[in-house]
Formats: sequence, structure tokens, C-alpha cells
Amino acid sequence: MTTICDVDRAYRRCEQITRSQAANFAYGIRLLPPVKRRALSAIYATARRIDDIGDGTLPPDEKLDHLARIRAALHRLPGNDDGDPVLTALADAAVRMPIPLAAFDELIDGCAADVTGRTYDTFDDLRWYCRCVAGSIGRLSLGVFGATDPGRAEPLADALGVALQLTNILRDLVEDRVNGRIYLPAEDLDRFGCTLRLDDGRFADPPERLAELVRFQARRAAEWYDLGLRLLPLLDRRSAACTAAMAGIYRRLLARIAADPLAVTRSRVSLPGREKAWVAARALVGRSA
Repeated sequence: MTTICDVDRAYRRCEQITRSQAANFAYGIRLLPPVKRRALSAIYATARRIDDIGDGTLPPDEKLDHLARIRAALHRLPGNDDGDPVLTALADAAVRMPIPLAAFDELIDGCAADVTGRTYDTFDDLRWYCRCVAGSIGRLSLGVFGATDPGRAEPLADALGVALQLTNILRDLVEDRVNGRIYLPAEDLDRFGCTLRLDDGRFADPPERLAELVRFQARRAAEWYDLGLRLLPLLDRRSAACTAAMAGIYRRLLARIAADPLAVTRSRVSLPGREKAWVAARALVGRSA
């Protein structure tokens, strides 16, 4: 039998995971009131566990087996958490709030696509992946935030997820390619005459073509931010601040990439902690970054 102390410890563990591993999202999560902050931390800690399976070093068959196991464990919630602290916290949050736990299935589907080496021919194909791995988190988060018009809010949360994931894809272009992953659609690579072939750890494509490819994707991501941020007026003040902080950090990251598109080929583009804190502070007072 799970006690109140067990649940409190479980939430503390999830908040610990979030603080240590959610370098960008933690700035927004901390703006929430305690009950919502704890619930969103439980969602993040669960998502982190799923992502870690996909990004880990196990053979593909073992990764898929682990993903199937966590899918089955999530399907047993909220009734049976197996004594796992992360699942204990998530189960408690799902009892208190209308969190659509089924959205984790889509996250798992996206991670399975990574494991099997799926590539994407068109942007519509890539949008499916972005919706799985990032839009799902937006919809899970809506269960914590609440919204004045859930029917309008859900597709906007999806759109914001697409924007965030496109930014991640650009930021991690080299790292993903080293790991054998190409996310950018084949139709876009053909359009700009790029292959993303690596030669001694660096892209072999002409720099000017790479720059145009990255700029094009950055413009696309910016359009998805414009759409997704229409979600903010549908949220309460603190939930809107949380969302604006998370999106604001990634949007500024995207602006850096757009200003110097070849930067992503040299090193991992990031924002300093003080800039992230500044974005979060502005979000809390209702001002965009």
C-alpha cells in the first residue's frame, strides 16, 4: 500500500530528475504552483526515462523490449505503479488531474522510430515524429495546466511541440548524424543539394548549401512557434508563464541558429544560464523574450 510519505518521496525524486536533467524546461516548471510543478515533474521524469532507453547503448532489440515494458507499465496506471517512485508520482498526478496518459504511447512510438532508424521523406512524415516525441508532452502538460478551451488548446500544444522539436533537430544536427540519425526530410536535403554525409566528423556538404538548408528549417520552426504560442491566452497566468519560459528559451536558441546557421556544425549551440533565467523572469510578468 502506497502511503502519503511514499508519494511525497516519489514527487521529490521526480523534481530531482527534472532539476538535474531538464536544463531548459526546469526554468519554466519552477514558475508553477507546487501541485502543478510536482505533477509536471512526474511527467518529465517519465518522459526522460523513455528517452534514455531510446538514446542508450543497448542493442536495438533490447531497447524495443524495454520500451514495450514501460508501455505496459504505463497502461497499468493509475492502479498499479509497481512501487516505482516515478510511476508512483505519475499515478498520483493522474488521479488528481486529467492527464492523458495514453499520450505516452506516442512518445514511445517516436522513440521506437529512433531505435529502428526511421528516416523521413517529407515534412509531413517528420511532423508525425515531432508530434510523437514533443507534441505528446504538450498534451500531457495540458492535463496539468488546464485550458479555457481544451478543443482549441490541444492542436496548439501540438504545434508548439513541433516548433521545439525542430529546434532540437537543428541544434543536434551533427550529434544525431554521428549517431546514425537523420531527421531532416529527404525532400529538403534534395532541394538544397545536401546529403549530411560526414567526412572526418564534419559535414562534407558545401557550407553555403548547409547554411541555406538550416535557415530554411529555422524559418519553418519560427512559423510553428507563431502558431503554437497562441496557446498562451487559453492558460492561467502561471501555466502561461511556464509555457512562455520554455518556448522563449528555445525560440532564442533558434534565433541564434538562424543568425549563424553554420554554428550548429561547429559546436552545440546553447544559451547561458543567466539568459534562460532572464527569459523565465520576463515570462512570469507576462512579457515575451
